[in-house]
Amino acid sequence: MADQQTEEILAPFRLLVKEQGDLVKKLKEEKAPEFDIKRAVTELKTRKKTLEDKELSLAPKDGLIDRTRLEDLLKQRFFYDQSFSIYGGVNGLYDFGPMGCAMKSNLLQAWRSFFILEEQMLEVDCSMLTPESVLKASGHVDRFSDYMVKDLKNGECFRVDHLIEAHLEKMLSDKKISEDVKQECRNLLPLIDGMSKEDLTSTLRKYNMKSPISGNELSDPMEFNLMFSTSIGPTGQLKGFLRPETAQGIFVNFKRLLEFNQGRLPFAAAQIGNAFRNEISPRSGLIRVREFTMAEIEHFCDPKEKDIHPKFDTVANLKVPLYSACNQMEGKSPELISIGEGVEKKFIANQTLGYFMGRIFQFMTKVGVDPTRFRFRQHMSNEMAHYACDCWDAECKTSYGWVECVGCADRSCYDLTQHSKATGVRLCAEKKLPEPKVIDVTECQPQKSVLGKVFKKEAKAVMDHLSQLDEAALLELEKTLQDKGEVSVSINGQNFTVKPEMVVIKRYQKKLHVEEVVPSVIEPSFGVGRIMYTIFEHNFKTREGDEQRTYISLPPIIAPYKCSVLPLSNNPEFQPFVRQLSQSLTQHDISHKVDDSSGSIGRRYARTDAIAIPYGITIDFDSLKEPHTATLRERDTMKQIRADLTELPQIIRDLASGRRTWDDVLNNYPIFEQQEATSK
Repeated sequence: MADQQTEEILAPFRLLVKEQGDLVKKLKEEKAPEFDIKRAVTELKTRKKTLEDKELSLAPKDGLIDRTRLEDLLKQRFFYDQSFSIYGGVNGLYDFGPMGCAMKSNLLQAWRSFFILEEQMLEVDCSMLTPESVLKASGHVDRFSDYMVKDLKNGECFRVDHLIEAHLEKMLSDKKISEDVKQECRNLLPLIDGMSKEDLTSTLRKYNMKSPISGNELSDPMEFNLMFSTSIGPTGQLKGFLRPETAQGIFVNFKRLLEFNQGRLPFAAAQIGNAFRNEISPRSGLIRVREFTMAEIEHFCDPKEKDIHPKFDTVANLKVPLYSACNQMEGKSPELISIGEGVEKKFIANQTLGYFMGRIFQFMTKVGVDPTRFRFRQHMSNEMAHYACDCWDAECKTSYGWVECVGCADRSCYDLTQHSKATGVRLCAEKKLPEPKVIDVTECQPQKSVLGKVFKKEAKAVMDHLSQLDEAALLELEKTLQDKGEVSVSINGQNFTVKPEMVVIKRYQKKLHVEEVVPSVIEPSFGVGRIMYTIFEHNFKTREGDEQRTYISLPPIIAPYKCSVLPLSNNPEFQPFVRQLSQSLTQHDISHKVDDSSGSIGRRYARTDAIAIPYGITIDFDSLKEPHTATLRERDTMKQIRADLTELPQIIRDLASGRRTWDDVLNNYPIFEQQEATSK
């Protein structure tokens, strides 16, 4: 369908989104009641989803793949499969086989080279077991839970807010439902996110909701924490969780990392490791799982210097598809603009965030993501994480729709501030001042002897609490003591009465030569499994003229094996050359597969193509003659050259690392057309 025709069809859908987006802006400007704003935002999300679904249905079908055939191939060749399959399998858990394991390892090595080595980042490997106190401070304990319901007959679980939302939207599209009931549904939709357990229960029962799969009765909603809980140690008294993200390990080690970097900002720390989220009903293969590998970067910088990045000019002219919050509100498509223009127009908050977005785009296209099926989508204010002040998702178009593969967030100083408050440890850097300055200091000095006599073993907790009060809290404490003669403080749910003789509040001046800086954090976070699946889809191809012959066109840098070694037949005279070549490839650190099985050479080429091997060396009868040569075939073009056996390992090494292109090889070696000798 022509672009003009497509736009004509989409125009009314875009207009509906724009009208609703304008309404949301107007309500926020007028400081309308929260209920009205939530209702308008819910309607905006519905219209956006309708527009996106229509866009996907009208998109060119060239990029569509047969997902069933692809997933069958991946399982058949054991790239990955469901964990514990002989026991019936467990949803959301997957095992990588030899091919998937090799590809994942190559992908992570490419990530290390591209980010850690090139940007001189500090790599850490932190514990997956995390004490509750750490995740309490970060906000995960309080914010990482959902309500779910169970099918009373088969035990299948559903996230209750999603179930209610889907049921109400279905009622809105039902012509048999009265307008009064539909209005009730419209009023309820914006309230779902904030509903209590009792509200969710009454809504379920009022509209007689059943299991969307079986039609069976559902249980009452029950709270479900998305983190896997455990106890650390034999007593079971220290509660912990399997980490829901890798970032917190970096934040709690910030002080050590800063010391390692000689106390200087900016610097970046990186970590590759597994994280765990106990999804209620995981589906969609590798897209939504319970255990997954993340590759995360935490770039620490002075908040005043985020707008300047020393290497920004290297990505400033890079054009990427930006789907800004403004465009989403107005029903517009993503715009292809340069990173520099995005920062200049304030779509992107600052240069540092823009720099990492450019690097993310470069990496994703390098490892095989199709740039025409890639976009950066900005989070709208209502979906921004509690810690972020700007966030863009690198989304890839797959048969599942647009899938978030990388998040790039400006986390500001939220995490370091939270951990400082919880521990009393200063997590900040020092910056030398151009000139010393004198400041007024208000300080609380707890009187240990008095507090010890009154509070006994709780005295330390009270002293720590009083010592950590900021100036505003100290002034309030002092005023309350003067007015009432005592003040009640709450520590870990316990109340303590503090009296004037227990504290001394001092005021003095202090000369500073340095100032403390709590760094802002820019966080690119890569979901490795999702990236792998996207690469599989974007590179799943069919041979022209032979629809039954499929193959995966992985870039050589991440291909599980870099080449195959194929003797033309079972002729014993080929074996010494195969062994010698295999040893030489191993010495050059080239992963390879020897296929000396029976079958025609064409059938074996097809087998190696199917498992994404980019190059194939064939030992034939001409290899027996001096100088000893062999053919080198490239998977995608199927073109072949002939080269000396001793040169082939280095050629493949250069091709696999990207130091040399296949076109360059074609221009420097004779093209192989047909074998000259058919027997000795």
